[in-house]
Amino acid sequence: MKGPHGIIWILAFMVTSLMTLCDGCGNDTDAHKILKVEFNSDIVKDEYIVAFKKYYKTSARKNFITAALRDSSSEWEILPRNNPASDFPSDFDVLQLKSDPSNQESIKNLEEHPNVKSVTPQRTVTRTLHYINTDPKEDEAEEENVEDTPHFVRANQFWQATGRLSSRRLLRAVPRQITSILQAEALWNLGITGAGVKVAVFDTGLAKGHPHFRKVKERTNWTHEKSFDDGLGHGTFVAGLIASSSECLGLAPDAELHIFRVFTNNQVSYTSWFLDAFNYAILRKVTVLNLSIGGPDFMDQPFVDKVWELTANKIIMVSAIGNDGPLYGTLNNPADQMDVIGVGGINFEDQIAKFSSRGMTTWELPGGYGRLKPDIVTYGSAVRGSGVKKGCRVLSGTSVASPVVAGAVALLYSGALAKASLINPASMKQALMASARRLPGVNMFEQGHGKLDLLQAHNILQAYTPQVSLSPSYIDLTECQYMWPYCTQPLFAGGMPIAVNITVLNGLGVSGHFVGKPKWHPYTKQQGHRLDVAIQYSPVLWPWSGYLAIWLAVNANSANWSGIVQGDISLTVESPPEEGTIKVRQSSVRLAVKARIVPTPPKQKRILWDQYHNLRYPPGYFPRDNLRMKTDPLDWNGDHIHTNFKDMYQHVRNAGYYVDVIGAPLTCFDQSQYSTLLIVDSEEEFFPEELAKLRSDVEAGLSIVIIADWYNTSVMKKVKFYDENTRQWWLPDTGGANVPALNELLASWGMALSDTVLEGDFSLGGHDMHYASGTSLLHFPETGTVIYKDLKDHGTEIVGSKTEVVKDVPILGLYQSTSNKNSGRIVVYGDSNCLDNSHLQKDCFWMLDAILEYTSTGHLASVFKSNAGKPLVKPADFPLPQRMDGNHLYRYSKVIESHMGGVRTKPLPQCPHLVWAPPNPLNKSAPTNLYKSQKLLSVLPKSPLELDLRAPLLNGGGQKHSFQPPANWNNAANPIVDVQDTEISPSPLAILSLLTIVCAVCFCCLRRRSFITPVTASRRSRRKQQRLRKLVMALGNTSSGKVPAV
Repeated sequence: MKGPHGIIWILAFMVTSLMTLCDGCGNDTDAHKILKVEFNSDIVKDEYIVAFKKYYKTSARKNFITAALRDSSSEWEILPRNNPASDFPSDFDVLQLKSDPSNQESIKNLEEHPNVKSVTPQRTVTRTLHYINTDPKEDEAEEENVEDTPHFVRANQFWQATGRLSSRRLLRAVPRQITSILQAEALWNLGITGAGVKVAVFDTGLAKGHPHFRKVKERTNWTHEKSFDDGLGHGTFVAGLIASSSECLGLAPDAELHIFRVFTNNQVSYTSWFLDAFNYAILRKVTVLNLSIGGPDFMDQPFVDKVWELTANKIIMVSAIGNDGPLYGTLNNPADQMDVIGVGGINFEDQIAKFSSRGMTTWELPGGYGRLKPDIVTYGSAVRGSGVKKGCRVLSGTSVASPVVAGAVALLYSGALAKASLINPASMKQALMASARRLPGVNMFEQGHGKLDLLQAHNILQAYTPQVSLSPSYIDLTECQYMWPYCTQPLFAGGMPIAVNITVLNGLGVSGHFVGKPKWHPYTKQQGHRLDVAIQYSPVLWPWSGYLAIWLAVNANSANWSGIVQGDISLTVESPPEEGTIKVRQSSVRLAVKARIVPTPPKQKRILWDQYHNLRYPPGYFPRDNLRMKTDPLDWNGDHIHTNFKDMYQHVRNAGYYVDVIGAPLTCFDQSQYSTLLIVDSEEEFFPEELAKLRSDVEAGLSIVIIADWYNTSVMKKVKFYDENTRQWWLPDTGGANVPALNELLASWGMALSDTVLEGDFSLGGHDMHYASGTSLLHFPETGTVIYKDLKDHGTEIVGSKTEVVKDVPILGLYQSTSNKNSGRIVVYGDSNCLDNSHLQKDCFWMLDAILEYTSTGHLASVFKSNAGKPLVKPADFPLPQRMDGNHLYRYSKVIESHMGGVRTKPLPQCPHLVWAPPNPLNKSAPTNLYKSQKLLSVLPKSPLELDLRAPLLNGGGQKHSFQPPANWNNAANPIVDVQDTEISPSPLAILSLLTIVCAVCFCCLRRRSFITPVTASRRSRRKQQRLRKLVMALGNTSSGKVPAV
């Protein structure tokens, strides 16, 4: 991605900000510290990465650049790169352009060269660690201490990341070896120890001769320092979880480690270092690559392209999903890519760690819907690993969970070397997901497919045949909690189509395509014909994966029908022949679909959420809505009802409302279907056609609720990004909300918002409220209801003046349109932070209930009437907030574009038109439980294989076993699917044996005898008399109307 806010991928969580440490000792409680981390990412002055379309030798690359810059007046130099990859062909160069006004022309000439793919700024990343001593007793219970990821550190004191602590909770005492918990010993006893697998660790290096490691094949240094050692300890810890053979054990102790030192001891790295190191990993043909870093920028194209290239070369990449939980929509890149195994964290009580980032992915917003991530979860809280020189220590974070899975992958791969040609990024992910054990009561955007099950993954991998699988493997909109949020709202006629984004994993080959079109098969007996299905899919599956977008809607004939509908979607994927063969490879799979349909709700209960006008980072610099939150200045969670507005959505659903989402212009919905349109925290401009339609929609009865946020050009300049290298200021593209655009919408009703930035606590109707960096009303009709409160002028504090208390600030306005008797209502509130989970302090869900009651029924709650103030009167010529000069919103906007030195409105795009798939009915009964019916397919090999696998644990170890997969496994249909705790149908012999044992136990209990106590005749007589006496008493009680207790 180009521009000042591009390459943020090396931010996040290489080291979690709160960790319990014990370096150089075997006892985890000898030394205890908290580690606080800060990151600073800057553009390197005058340096650019020139990426080429292919790999070329040094001389060829120089010729291309020379040809492109032949007519340029800029002075330039190709910077030398002294590292192990410099002797090999490369696909990029680092170019230094001397500061000159003609540089932009030079960059344009480079981009137009036929062999150049892209030109992006070189970036440097600086990480700062702060150690704080803590009470050892606090850490004995394994607290979860992880910092939310700071993505920028500003020179400006106000905007500087400071770090913060998450809440603590007690877990178990000192945990066992991670290898014991995952039962890695069972594989070790089979002679499977990671031998024959090359694992690349991209981190902070490793000390030479560290006593925990016995197979460090190569240590390479990609920094400008003359050292291979780990001066920080994080890289050692990560490598230890993968391959330590002493004290705190790793999962694959005999794996061949390739250590890539990509951070200096001063915690600095460069984009070019990573790209060179990635190229070298490809040349060294590593098998597994662990990357415990990440960030929100999934539009950093050079990095994303290089990850695709790595996986296309059969390198299995494992990456941490992020430490930005429990907020939703916080997945980090590259773990959110389809070809990467994204790992979340759990604690030793099998609970999702609070710090672990949650899905969905936000690449697809606003027009589509996110994908399922993480892929799997494993232990990442209070895990023991290698110290920097010796001994063990305890760390927490998804950067800990990631090497646990990387070690498991290396171990699994070493156990399948005989079929190594079948193991690739897709097949390994398929085995991990199919074997994962689902955590009860946890939804899919928290746990993915479930908890890592090492032994079951080994079973599946041993019996694996190349095939295609889906993630998730079925769609059941009735299954809660796992299928949240889909299960929270039934389908109905007239509603917006529901989008479900399926990842297609292609274990057949690195590339593939769909054969024909996927087909929709409604079950006739289960009323599947009532469901309309539209299917969109990747034209090419590369590398190893693609998407399958499913749109579900209810046809108009079912407006009054209620019930469950089912069907499935069939598809076939084809890949080119294997090397040395001529036969193409094909695999077919079916996606089960189940949904609940209800009669169309009344208009008064239907709400439409505007997603189209919500923008987020990337690609632009959109600042946070709460300016007090200095640790995370970017608005990057998607602003979706299933991400950072999740709790608000759940509250509205619990109140009986039905919420649809529109990801298209507001000209694309039928106002007669909805009572209220919600426009919350919008950053996008509006098309003139949208403004005209909404005016007429309100006259026809639609109500609009606008929840805004701060906007002030002086504040925007103050929180701009200062690059100390280039000595340039990079400005936000808008404020917390685009108030000038909202004012154009509100002008139709004589309303406007101000550019005052306000904050403070107040009470409304007995409810404690907090106003966080909000705005105020500037104009409002005299006939409307306005609520006033005393607040602080936060903007004056930010720009450096003294904070002032402003009396009687108009923050909420409610207005009934008087165009006609059926006109709708307008509600405007100045702060969205009380609805947003990102930095929620005090929610205002109760107020939203009252607002929705007003917009849907016209009833004005007493809390608004009793707190209403005088009419808002401002001079007609009072200045409105203006758009900031020099902003770059047009670069990322769907509405405006650059034109002749200014901006203009783009043509209004056409509304989305879905093509419904023709039905191919199935006249048979559908499965009653989609998850259980499919998971049995993946359990087929378990009985004979797992008995062999777990035997060493029962017998004390030491015996090696060979595996013989059952003959029918290769013929099983779609064996790679989700699997929960295993359920296997018992054999008749097992049932008979169990019944015999139960009968024997019951017989002994009735006789009150043990198996070894003889029963004499006298005792038998006494027992019989006692039983007869009890029976007579019972009968007597029954005749008297009493029921004997049993």
